[in-house]
Amino acid sequence: MRNILFPRHLILFAGLCCSISFLPAQTNLKLKYNNSTVYTGIEVGSKGVKMSMVELGKNAQSNGSFNILKDTSVNTDFISFTDPTFSATLNALCGLYATAKKNYNIPDKRIFTAVSSGVKMQAEKDEKTDLVKKLIDSFKVRINDQSRQVTVIDVKQEALLSHLGIVPESRRYTTFLIDIGSGNTKGGYFPYGNTKDFYLFQLNWGTKSVSNAAEKRLEDDKSLATYQKQLTRVLSQAENADIVYAVNASGAYPLSDYIAFSGGAAWAAANLMHPELVDNAVVPVTFEEVAKFYEKLYTNFSSYSPENLAKVGTDQTEKAAILKISKTVHGVFDQKSLMSGSGLLLKIMRQFASIYETKQFYLVKNGQVGWISAFVDQTIK
Repeated sequence: MRNILFPRHLILFAGLCCSISFLPAQTNLKLKYNNSTVYTGIEVGSKGVKMSMVELGKNAQSNGSFNILKDTSVNTDFISFTDPTFSATLNALCGLYATAKKNYNIPDKRIFTAVSSGVKMQAEKDEKTDLVKKLIDSFKVRINDQSRQVTVIDVKQEALLSHLGIVPESRRYTTFLIDIGSGNTKGGYFPYGNTKDFYLFQLNWGTKSVSNAAEKRLEDDKSLATYQKQLTRVLSQAENADIVYAVNASGAYPLSDYIAFSGGAAWAAANLMHPELVDNAVVPVTFEEVAKFYEKLYTNFSSYSPENLAKVGTDQTEKAAILKISKTVHGVFDQKSLMSGSGLLLKIMRQFASIYETKQFYLVKNGQVGWISAFVDQTIK
């Protein structure tokens, strides 16, 4: 098993981007540390509402005493900004809040609620910011708490918090973190050896936006071959018009030894490419590996079926774990979205793959809610 950059216990509030029902009604949490405290973070994101519960040991910041207890999400497609998706999001938000408070006895002061930057950006673009405010106000009414703080995070704040929540302190100033989302890609790094100065990396391409752009070019021929052809064109256009400029403008190349990717595309690729590392929260990869993965998604997609991937397990426990997570991946992403996400990942990686100096690349599986973990941590402080 390979060494990893980020210790698993330092990835706070690790969550999977999957849609499952609310947590079962039980109050027993398996705590790991003595004299610890349990916190809950609930986030309204582009796809839905996510909740994570984590145990923080007394010396969490100094020795990494974090223990992930529960994580779940409910897909509601809030950024469609329709009446049904608004109602579904409000119900999910209130339901997860009630689950934390009533089922697990988490007090109000240790439940943190926020709206992601992806929602904020899309709402501003579609002139739907009133719906975000309406959601927050309706939530406060529903839970009968007008003093409840629901923070709307902007893109720079989310990128900074993601870095603080995902990257361990020992790699803080040598890592460039890039989060590939559904509608956009964001990230950044700390250039001056402190956390006050943060350079933001932003790209208006994400897994879903790339896929949508390719789909719009299909016209009458909806075949996979035509999709692959149009996807190649979309990715080339994105690379030439946006990606090269964004990476160069970031100034990250000479200052960053490690390039870490988080988000759904990274999570999916890590699990499908290296099922044998099912227990690793972070997976090291090379540019060549991702290039082969991207090609194989089109030419031999069946090789990434849960049943085939499970064969690499050394015992029944590991086989079952691989089977479970790979089924989750396929439940979240279909073949086309996997191709678009990994294709975008590859185009960004390419800017850091040089004949003179190739950076060390890492895929972070559990970084989807890393920013909210740091948000909780900073609020506690």
